[in-house]
Amino acid sequence: MSKPTRVYDLHCHSNQSDGILSPEALVSRAKLRGVTTLALTDHDTISGLPRARRQAELEGIELVNGIEFSCMWAGRGVHVVALAFDEKHDGIQKIIREQTSLRERRTVLIAEKMEKAGFNDALDRACAEADGPAIGRPHFAQAMVKAGFCSSVEQAFKRYLGTGKAGDIKQIWPEFGDVLPAISEASGIAVLAHPLKYKLTRTKLCKLLEDFVDYGGGALEVVSGEQRPEDTRDLAKIANTFALLASCGSDFHAPSMHWGELGKFSSLPESVQPVWTAWE
Repeated sequence: MSKPTRVYDLHCHSNQSDGILSPEALVSRAKLRGVTTLALTDHDTISGLPRARRQAELEGIELVNGIEFSCMWAGRGVHVVALAFDEKHDGIQKIIREQTSLRERRTVLIAEKMEKAGFNDALDRACAEADGPAIGRPHFAQAMVKAGFCSSVEQAFKRYLGTGKAGDIKQIWPEFGDVLPAISEASGIAVLAHPLKYKLTRTKLCKLLEDFVDYGGGALEVVSGEQRPEDTRDLAKIANTFALLASCGSDFHAPSMHWGELGKFSSLPESVQPVWTAWE
């Protein structure tokens, strides 16, 4: 008898950062979608892990420790997912505390920008939209819609919060060279998340990965939500070129975002070594 197919989703978000679902609802939806191994990777916080772990035990699926760190590389914002780390390790706890402090500062800066744009009580309104400690641009967007300042979340990002707009504050984050060693020290695996989103040339992406490996990076997210097969094949080749393990995830935020549904993405190519071989 053949072994049952395992489905890994190693990148998703709950309402403890910028997702819509609670950690419990997220795990239940993952189970419903056929996911057998899930990593909750909220932005710069692990506050949802205990709740997700309890629900995973009830649902009978495996939960892997995860978090998505906001970092900088060569003046660009990049995201690093940490997987299977010791959440109690002093080094990882220190990085999380520092990221929490930076997020709080960033939230205030965004609020100041939005106040100048005419959106009054921006900080209080955004905080009211967040269920967890990581307050981000989606919470400001939701608050703007609720207050009638914008007609939709999409409009809020297009006018005020999107890339290059007043509320897009990136320079606050640490260099990833200051974050990656802590992941390794905590026995975790650092994954460069959604590499195609950075819109880098091939040369710059390779330079990014050279530095990523030098600082202890261990894997590349070869599959991120729905993407073209040719992109998956190309990223698989790049992962092998740099001797990186391959990860995959939906980058789930909300059920309405069908392109990032839990478990809804292509399988990893057979040519790569999956990241889960590092802990299984």
